[in-house]
Amino acid sequence: MLKRLTKALRPILIGLSVVVAVVACSRIDLAYRNLDTLVPWSLGDYLDMNREQKTWLDQRLQQHLAWHCKTQLPGYLDWLDKMREMVARDQVTDQALQQRTAEARQAIARVTEAITPSATELLRGMNDAQVEEMRQAFREDIRERQSKYVETPLPKQIQNRANRMEKRLTPWLGELNAAQRQRVMSWAQALGDQNRQWIANRAHWQQQLVLAMEQRATPNFEPRLAQLLQRKDSLWTPEYRAAFQNSELQARSLLVDLMRESSPAQRQYLQERLVKVRTSFSELKCLKG
Repeated sequence: MLKRLTKALRPILIGLSVVVAVVACSRIDLAYRNLDTLVPWSLGDYLDMNREQKTWLDQRLQQHLAWHCKTQLPGYLDWLDKMREMVARDQVTDQALQQRTAEARQAIARVTEAITPSATELLRGMNDAQVEEMRQAFREDIRERQSKYVETPLPKQIQNRANRMEKRLTPWLGELNAAQRQRVMSWAQALGDQNRQWIANRAHWQQQLVLAMEQRATPNFEPRLAQLLQRKDSLWTPEYRAAFQNSELQARSLLVDLMRESSPAQRQYLQERLVKVRTSFSELKCLKG
């Protein structure tokens, strides 16, 4: 369940990852301002919290948001400045992307570490019926994802992947040219059957969380949950680890090539979009206060 909380917090951090900054953070300011409503809905996907739990979560979330805005958000403005400088100087290289991605991971790790105590307290208070509800919701989640992403024939998966990427890139680069569209398709093909590994790993993580929940009254629960939230990669399946490494490599290669094939107008458009994201951050009331 707290994976959902981490997921809900992630829109705050999307602008920190260059691999996804170009493809997924067009509404970062909106997500930040409405995080207090996003989180309960996300948790509701997995279990039905009682009124006391919802009230507690809302209060704790406000504390986390205040901490985040005061201590973490200023660093994101600097990160966005680095992004703009990379584009302006035509220095979108594999090495530079690796550095920005490492910075993004550090930022995400700080947030995950900060919310782990709240996660522990909330999950430890769940009753057996709520844990069973979580188990059933996880099963349904995997069935739905299998149907949507794995049972589809592989050529269709690849085409859908390419279409999604083009849709995400357009708000940042404008309409892609022919060479860029072809590069997106080759990227989609290079990922192959990764949907299968991704969903299998997701199911594995969910199973580990359910097993941990069965021990939530023991001293082992807190360190186990910390591992599940803060060091998820230590629990990855070998197949997913290989797929993830390939995915990161292919994503960096894609962005480098897209910028190489970009027009001056596209680069200017990207600069303007990055400025807009930075402005959205800097104008948040919590940051000004």
